[in-house]
Amino acid sequence: METGLWGTGNLLGILSTLLIIVSIYFTFTFFEHLKSGDDRLRKQSKTAALICIAIALLIPAFYNMYINYEMMR
Repeated sequence: METGLWGTGNLLGILSTLLIIVSIYFTFTFFEHLKSGDDRLRKQSKTAALICIAIALLIPAFYNMYINYEMMR
């Protein structure tokens, strides 16, 4: 495991934060498309927001499970 500034945990934390920001962006565009009445764009932005937030929340969980597994060996 790398413990420097660009270690695995830090990079995954940065990736998770960026995915949360992208998810917020897609949430705002969902509300804009909801107001305009464009169903196709509304569905696409909702799906993108859900995928981004799911991945952003699962990355730290899986990394934590991996670290715990490695520590218990």
